[in-house]
Amino acid sequence: MSLRRLLVTLQRKSQFQEYLTPETTTDTTTGFSTQNSTDYGVKLINSSPSQIPNQNQDQKTSKSWTIEKSEELYQIQGWGEPYFAINTAGHIMVSPKGNGGGSLDLLELVESLKQRNLGLPLLIHFSDILADQIAQLNACFAQAITRYKYPGRYQGVFPVKCNQHRHVVEDVVYFGQPYQFGLEVGSKPELMIALATLLTPDSLIICNGYKDREYLETALLARRLGHNPIIVLEQLEEVQLVIEVAASLGGITPVLGVRAKLSTQSMGRWGNSVGDKAKFGLKIPEILQTIDQLREAGMLESLQLLHFHIGSQISAISVIKDAIREASQIYAELKGLGVNMQYLDVGGGLAVDYDGSKTNFHASKNYNMQNYANDIVAAVKEACEEHQIPAPTLISESGRAIASHQSVLIFDVLSTSDVESQSPPLATEQDHLIIRNLWETYCTIDLENYQEAYHDAIELNQEAKSLFSLGYLSITERAKAEQLYWACCQKIREIIRTQDYVPDDLADLETIMASIYYVNLSVFQSVPDCWGINQLFPIMPIHRLDEEPTQRGILADLTCDSDGK
Repeated sequence: MSLRRLLVTLQRKSQFQEYLTPETTTDTTTGFSTQNSTDYGVKLINSSPSQIPNQNQDQKTSKSWTIEKSEELYQIQGWGEPYFAINTAGHIMVSPKGNGGGSLDLLELVESLKQRNLGLPLLIHFSDILADQIAQLNACFAQAITRYKYPGRYQGVFPVKCNQHRHVVEDVVYFGQPYQFGLEVGSKPELMIALATLLTPDSLIICNGYKDREYLETALLARRLGHNPIIVLEQLEEVQLVIEVAASLGGITPVLGVRAKLSTQSMGRWGNSVGDKAKFGLKIPEILQTIDQLREAGMLESLQLLHFHIGSQISAISVIKDAIREASQIYAELKGLGVNMQYLDVGGGLAVDYDGSKTNFHASKNYNMQNYANDIVAAVKEACEEHQIPAPTLISESGRAIASHQSVLIFDVLSTSDVESQSPPLATEQDHLIIRNLWETYCTIDLENYQEAYHDAIELNQEAKSLFSLGYLSITERAKAEQLYWACCQKIREIIRTQDYVPDDLADLETIMASIYYVNLSVFQSVPDCWGINQLFPIMPIHRLDEEPTQRGILADLTCDSDGK
């Protein structure tokens, strides 16, 4: 049976084209294709490469294995609903329109693309998933506004930095038109992208990031062209600069915002996005200084937005609640100071459940999109009613929540490097003492002493390596010692798989015994976030999900860099 297999992983930043169109392209990272590959295997990454259950082609799968067990193993209902599921044939099924449309068999899609001479790996983009996520986000806020009788409205923006590929940004703009969905930019190039793609005049362009004179001039001139940019002041020196630039352009009246550094403590990898040491934002005294400078320049009416950002991938809803309460109070106080506040931008942070656990683990979240919208709307309404001020237009900058599910990377396995499972060589009286001791250790392993035997095997194997380095063991003897060591590990692994409790010092044995599978991609090109920031992505087979995975493995790419796994 062929060792070639096919896998699929969610991607956030990839180059791809519309699915089932002639424009669908291969990932040219490696230049390999698999036109003759017909056997597709099983992989899953939970939190590290060592946790990848895999199929052993030489072992018979359990007849008691079911599709439901695969759903539980790969937690697809946690991270994939409503777009990814397993059909009765044991294949991955994609529903690009979620619960509102039909579905397609991903294996059949791949086979169809291969018939068009498109080789693996493939990066495939599902525009309908993007459209559905935008619709869901707006529907959740609409429902929250109705539920809490919120007198304001919601108007979202998509952060261009989340995925700058042209077709993604253009799709966001196109599908966002009914909701006046805008774009968030953090640089001059991103601002130019927004100006070139936005079609709806009332859609917002939130201008964040470092701003020099040219950036500010472009944003102000965009207002003259009919766009609706809001310049968010994030450094105190930007205040005087925007006053000067506005005056130099013939008195264009800008719409401004301020980014506040909240005291709310965030969590996760981007927890330092808040607090006094945050890269961007103004402290409360600096916000008051900004108000004074704008008042002196006769531009206080231009200040209309309060923005904050508590980091990406906020896994705990409690952090979001605390931040919204603090920001709502700041907004109300600014309104009380006579500032013409109209918008409250809650920034990003809406998380994606990458591991399907629905917890506050950094790769998951303990809330859903509706919870997120409800808490924002409820907190802001409460603060506005308490201070008797008009409710602002609510803005969110949700990037990964919109774009994560809409693309997949499909690749195959080219070869494997396995730990041999053959019977160990017999030891004789002529063998070195180290080899005889390893053989005795192997023969006496049982349920009572397997932990002690494991430590003995490690020590004896290490001694054999040392003796070889000193010239006391031949290369043949060292090879025999290594074979006996791996035989001990395999025998011990068989025992611990039957136990409910595994001692801590044996917890890594599955990792040590894992096979290495060489996959047809480059981690650095196709999954850079996995390598760069240890971002987790679900990886699983696209068929044979009615068969039981029996072996663990590590995925390694085809690059010559040891980090490529």
